[in-house]
Amino acid sequence: MSSSLLQARASPSLSFSSSISAANTQWRFTSSPAVTFTRRTRNYTVRAKIREIFMPALSSTMTEGKIVSWIKSEGDVLSKGESVVVVESDKADMDVETFYDGILAAIVVPEGESAPVGAPIGLLAETEAEIEEAKAKAAGAGSSAPSTPAASAPSPPPPPPAPVAAPSTPAAAPVAADGPRKIVSTPFAKKLAKQHKLLPESNLRNPRPSPATATAPSAPAAAPAKSPPTFAEIPGATIVPFTTMQAAVSKNMIESLSVPTFRVGYPIITDALDALYEKVKPKGVTMTALLAKAAAMALVQHPVVNASCKDGKSFTYNNSINIAVAVAINGGLITPVLQDADKLDLYLLSQKWKELVEKARSKQLQPHEYNSGTFTLSNLGMFGVDRFDAILPPGQGAIMAVGASKPTAVADKDGYFSVKNQMMVNVTADHRIVYGADLAAFLKTFAKIVQEPDMLTI
Repeated sequence: MSSSLLQARASPSLSFSSSISAANTQWRFTSSPAVTFTRRTRNYTVRAKIREIFMPALSSTMTEGKIVSWIKSEGDVLSKGESVVVVESDKADMDVETFYDGILAAIVVPEGESAPVGAPIGLLAETEAEIEEAKAKAAGAGSSAPSTPAASAPSPPPPPPAPVAAPSTPAAAPVAADGPRKIVSTPFAKKLAKQHKLLPESNLRNPRPSPATATAPSAPAAAPAKSPPTFAEIPGATIVPFTTMQAAVSKNMIESLSVPTFRVGYPIITDALDALYEKVKPKGVTMTALLAKAAAMALVQHPVVNASCKDGKSFTYNNSINIAVAVAINGGLITPVLQDADKLDLYLLSQKWKELVEKARSKQLQPHEYNSGTFTLSNLGMFGVDRFDAILPPGQGAIMAVGASKPTAVADKDGYFSVKNQMMVNVTADHRIVYGADLAAFLKTFAKIVQEPDMLTI
């Protein structure tokens, strides 16, 4: 039946042919007049992927990272979640994991070199057949990198053009070249000028410029270009570039200059605190832990000092009291954070602080362990410093600088003098959210806790 339908709609002669080849398959229906229907199949090629291992952003302030060491070598088989490389961020050294299975085909950034965040530092191949292609890709990237500075280097300035003689100008008319003309003034005007001693009659002239001066106004002088400050070179001096951490500290200090701050100092008697410290010191409690606990307890009563202003338009009351404590390490400064310091007892807080210091000095802190502070404490008392001012970290409301406790002659309320141990505490605060009365009330509460420290052990 189908055959009769075809014959009815087409011509009486109908032929069918098919051809099969390795590349494609065709069905051809031919009639007179010839009508051709063609169907082609596409060839699909499955190729293995070469993935890039990127320099990760290990902190909110990190812009580049330095390769400390490669844990894996080229040719090693990797599994998803396995540590591949150790990267030095602006705060710590951290292991970087791979997100895919594969083979470490090529290392793009070797140990000791730096790369910006997001740049490829290694290539990962899925199969061994892709390793050579990945190595060629890495070699091409490495060879093109040095050419970039050369291409962007400024070309030497062209030689100055030969001076061109200025075209001669026609001489001005004698009348135009004459001096200023006399003003036509009435006798009454001359009389008023003499009366008020304004100008003598001989000076009542109109200083008309010559036509050359009037038609050729002088061009405005170009503003002098600002040149970077130059400093005298000291013979024998050595230039040492910033480490990643030092560069981050420098950047944060410059950012802090845009915050309007003020400082308040407060002397505190520490006899009772010193006595408590001697009791708890054998149990591993440090003076820094005591001060951090006292500050956290005072912040509970004065939450505005624990607030922060990050956008310049509003401020945030932080629910958690996270005390960041400045620690000097080799080649930089870092602030490990005692999270929820107000909720931890003194001994657990001291144990936590010891762990954080060890991780900080081995550069193994995780980002949440150094960038989540809401209030900072800097203690230089152990070095004998009696007082100093601390720079407010960006994103926080206040920082406390604690000096050494020293014997001091102190007068009581009746005017009698006695020698007591006293330390000076200076607090730097963001004046956009913390006012003088707020900071004075906070310091008064902090001083009371230090002078009656039994509540620290509760």
